[in-house]
Amino acid sequence: MGELVFVGLGLSDESDISLKGLMKAKEADAVFAEFYTSFMPKLDVRKLESLVGKHLEIVSRKNLEDERGKRIFEAAKTGKAVLLVPGDPLIATTHIDLRIQAEKNGIKTSIVHSASIVSAVIGMSGLQNYKFGRSVTIPFTETERLDPTPYNVIAKNQEMGLHTLCFLDIRAEEKRYMHVSDALKVLTALEEQNQKRVITFDTLAIGLARAGSENPTVKSDYIDQLRKFDFGKPPHTLVFPGRLHFMEAEALVTLANAPERVKEMAK
Repeated sequence: MGELVFVGLGLSDESDISLKGLMKAKEADAVFAEFYTSFMPKLDVRKLESLVGKHLEIVSRKNLEDERGKRIFEAAKTGKAVLLVPGDPLIATTHIDLRIQAEKNGIKTSIVHSASIVSAVIGMSGLQNYKFGRSVTIPFTETERLDPTPYNVIAKNQEMGLHTLCFLDIRAEEKRYMHVSDALKVLTALEEQNQKRVITFDTLAIGLARAGSENPTVKSDYIDQLRKFDFGKPPHTLVFPGRLHFMEAEALVTLANAPERVKEMAK
């Protein structure tokens, strides 16, 4: 029986890989890597190859989704294959599908977890993990018709007092990475269309950039001010808090430089 191991690379650079993940890659007969589901700002592929001690075959969205991982499965059927993935390897649904297909084809699978933007956001902002609702991606749009999903998800979470984690669109092949300011433009445009006062200039939000790196940025403010803030280079992430515990409000003021009046929102 062959084997396919999903190994998380972490958030920032090649040194984020765990010792266990590195060991699995060194032992493998073939090592693949994808970099389209997330962006590691300081990653050096040559340095990663040097750490692993072998050539990395970079696979694209087409290889994994359109071709359904055919090349990886071919390698895994006759030996041990490793797929290196930014962040935690099974946060992206693409990789869950690959794992299911591998198991159905008699290929043993295992996972080496790593740091994820989901856990990093909680640590950087000080928000409590059990108070997050459904997360959502804010996509780039090429037409005047905007996808209402992000707006609707944030609205639903707000009704329940829950926080919303917003992933910002990445188009790795085009080297396009959505910034916080871009995402806020999309959401304010959706507010103009829906008029439900879900996203107003008085709505509190948190922007985060380069989580896991040596120079991360986290800033919380009302949208009127946050949209003007310079978060620097990507990747960026956006969070809309729900009802705040007093400790969460204190954390936002202390860790994310939120306005002091945020404490008045705490329950």
